[in-house]
Amino acid sequence: MTALVKLTDVSKYYGNIRALEGVSLEVSAGEITCVLGDNGAGKSTLIKIIAGLHQHDEGTFEIEGEETVLANPRAALDRGIATVYQDLAVVPLMPVWRNFFLGSEPTTGRGPFRRLDVARMRGTTRSELLRMGIDLRDVDQPIGTLSGGERQCVAIARAVYFGAKVLVLDEPTAALGVKQSGVVLKYVAAARDAGLGVVLITHNPHHAHLVGDRFVLLKRGTMAGSHTRDSITLDELTRQMAGGSELDELSHELARVAQSPQDTPPAARGHRPGATDRTRRDDTTR
Repeated sequence: MTALVKLTDVSKYYGNIRALEGVSLEVSAGEITCVLGDNGAGKSTLIKIIAGLHQHDEGTFEIEGEETVLANPRAALDRGIATVYQDLAVVPLMPVWRNFFLGSEPTTGRGPFRRLDVARMRGTTRSELLRMGIDLRDVDQPIGTLSGGERQCVAIARAVYFGAKVLVLDEPTAALGVKQSGVVLKYVAAARDAGLGVVLITHNPHHAHLVGDRFVLLKRGTMAGSHTRDSITLDELTRQMAGGSELDELSHELARVAQSPQDTPPAARGHRPGATDRTRRDDTTR
C-alpha cells in the first residue's frame, strides 16, 4: 500500500546551521508514526516541512507516491495534510463552533443578504464532536473556557471533518495532566481508527508507546533510530530517547568522580608536605 506521506533522506539548512540531515519518515493510513526527540532535535523543522511552511533542501518528499514540494500551508491542506500546533491557533473568546469553522465558514443567502450559516455550523460542530466521542455542554461557550485536553480534541475533530488524510500533532500532551493526556491520546487513536495517517510529535516515550505503530527518534537533526512497535519495548524506547549510550558513559564518569577523592594521593589534592608540621610549630611558638 502506498504511503500517504513519505520522506526520504530529507535535509534542511538555514545558512550554516544544519536543522535536519538525512531524515526518513513514512506515514500510512490507519497508523500512528511517533517522532521523538529532545529540545533542539529537529522536530519543529520536520513539522514545518510536512505542513508546507518550509521547503526541504535535499531528499524527496512524496504524497501518495507523487514527489512534491509544498509551496505553502494551503497547498498542504489541499493535499489532505492538517497540522495541529501546540498553541492550537484558536481564538479563546470565540464560541466553539466559530473556532471549529475558523477560516472556512459556510454562508447562506446571496448578494447583500449573504450571511454566516450559524445554524449549520452549530449543528455540524455538535454532531462531529459527538462522532469523535466528545460531548460538550454547549458549543456556544467560548473555547477558552474548555480544558487543554478538550481544546486539543476540538482541533482534532475539526481536522477530521475537513477531510484530512494526514494529521500532524505537535506535542498535544505537553502541557496536560495525566487524565487529560489520556483523553487526548484516546482521540488520537480514534483518528487512526477512522483511517487517517497520524504523525505524533512528542518527547514522552510513554505516551508514544501507548498508541504508536512506528517510532522515529531524532537527535540534533539526524535520525537516532527507526523502529516498529513489535521491534522495541517501552524500556528500550525510553533509554534511546533519554540518550542511551550517553547515559551509560555519564554514569561511569560520575562513578569515577565519586571514587577519585579517596584514590588520589594527598599531594594531588593540594596537600603540601610539611604544612601540618609548620602549623604545629607555629601553635607551639604562640
